Amino acid sequence: MTTETKRATLATSLGSNPTIEKDIPEDVEWIDDAFYIKKTRFGLYTSVVRDPLGANFLTGGTYEGILKMTRWHLKCLQEGTMHLYTRHVNTTKGVKL
Repeated sequence: MTTETKRATLATSLGSNPTIEKDIPEDVEWIDDAFYIKKTRFGLYTSVVRDPLGANFLTGGTYEGILKMTRWHLKCLQEGTMHLYTRHVNTTKGVKL
């Protein structure tokens, strides 16, 4: 059995069909010149990255949690160390609904 380590990228982190913000406010505060955080209509917080512009990145229950995890995730992607903290699991559906 061989194990292949795939390097994570921003594109793989966003997934195959990312949600893109169409209306980014002009007065938005860009954090680290890389992302901003918005409150959703459901009371959650979502980070929105600057490149690709408007792509929703992480969502969570608190502003502070999203701030911390978005910085950490982007740092790991930049340094190429995300594979040290994550694993890819293949799953199959047992029953079609």
